[in-house]
Amino acid sequence: MASDLFSIGSSGLKAARAGLEVTSQNIANAATEGYVRRSVSLAEMAAAGGYSRLGDLSLSGVRVAGIQRNADVFRQAEMRRTGADAARAGAELTGFENLEAALDQSNVFPAMTAFEGSLQRLLADPVDPSLRAAVLEDARTAARTFNIAANALDNVGKGLRFEATDAAAQVNGLASELARVNLQLNRTAAGTSDQTMLLDQRDQLMQQLSGLADIATTIGADQTVEVRIGGAPLVQGGSAKAFAMATAGDGTISFTLDGAPVTVSSGSLAGKALALVAVRDNRTALDDIADKLVTAANGAQTAGAALDGSAGQPLFSGSGAGGIALALTSGSQLATAPAGAGPGSRDTANLEALRGALTGAGVANDLDGMLFAVSSGVAGRKTTAQALDSISSAARIAFEQQSGVDLDQEAANLVRFQQAFQACGKAIQIASDCFDTLLALK
Repeated sequence: MASDLFSIGSSGLKAARAGLEVTSQNIANAATEGYVRRSVSLAEMAAAGGYSRLGDLSLSGVRVAGIQRNADVFRQAEMRRTGADAARAGAELTGFENLEAALDQSNVFPAMTAFEGSLQRLLADPVDPSLRAAVLEDARTAARTFNIAANALDNVGKGLRFEATDAAAQVNGLASELARVNLQLNRTAAGTSDQTMLLDQRDQLMQQLSGLADIATTIGADQTVEVRIGGAPLVQGGSAKAFAMATAGDGTISFTLDGAPVTVSSGSLAGKALALVAVRDNRTALDDIADKLVTAANGAQTAGAALDGSAGQPLFSGSGAGGIALALTSGSQLATAPAGAGPGSRDTANLEALRGALTGAGVANDLDGMLFAVSSGVAGRKTTAQALDSISSAARIAFEQQSGVDLDQEAANLVRFQQAFQACGKAIQIASDCFDTLLALK
């Protein structure tokens, strides 16, 4: 009996010590990102009964069956899914905000309205050199602001493509690391501390991947994971496929996985791809507006007569927002009078025609509409991003409440395992006393 008490007490000491170690590990990693709370799984030790044993069972103490991670697979998947949606919305919003800033800071709309205003003032005295010079300078400013806006949009696109290139490289790095973790999991015994640590690494890598692109995962019996993007495998066992980004001629991006096209519908990469589509569309719209300005202004200008009576010359040169430039060098070259008018004519018929052509082309209205559309896009995407971020935060909080470390609970576990340790020590002491008593009787 005494030897049984010794073994039972000894097993209890080992179990209580394991509980204290795991609890201490939880407390130490309470603030560690990606750490999932662990608990000791205990099982009764029993052996077949024998001579002078109670019944058919020998009470033999307790054993540590393994270390468990308190992770909910469903909540983890929800955290990845909602996080990917929030990352996509956040990246798209940032792209739209940069697009809005590029157009606003170029002052292209105020410059266009200033040019039209100077044409209106020139009607008061079409031969006044200062008024003509002001028109020419405002026309130059309008052309330059188109150039600035075009360059700013190009820079927004370059920035988004640079970030997307870096994100694609991160996907490959994370995939390679996840494949390495799969290999280690395949060689690690179930229920060990090594396995729980590797599982934390595995889940953290999947969480980081989901922030870049939408992923689908399948967990195997050995706890290794298969990761797919757009239905195509990215990680299988210990191997990872190559993920790549391609840039089209219009500046938009697409993705391939192992050389085959793949659709990324969520994560920050998807958001950047959507923002680049918006940059392309607004760049095209800006070019169209600039071409309208060139066509309308040059058509009216060449139909009239300059201040010296000569035929009017084109007001602008080039094409597109990046290529438009002022062609005239002197305010006297402005063709305010109709064709055939003599030098110094005060007839403003062609000036009226120029103003009418600009109004008819709707250059200022188109610029205003483009700016309003971009601002509305920012406002709408901000609302969407805030909503998805709230959903993602709720999913993350729900997971952390279930799998995170509760210091109050861990403090209670410390007391519980400490008391168990002391009680098992007392059992061993009693067994020793009983053994000493038996020896004394002999």
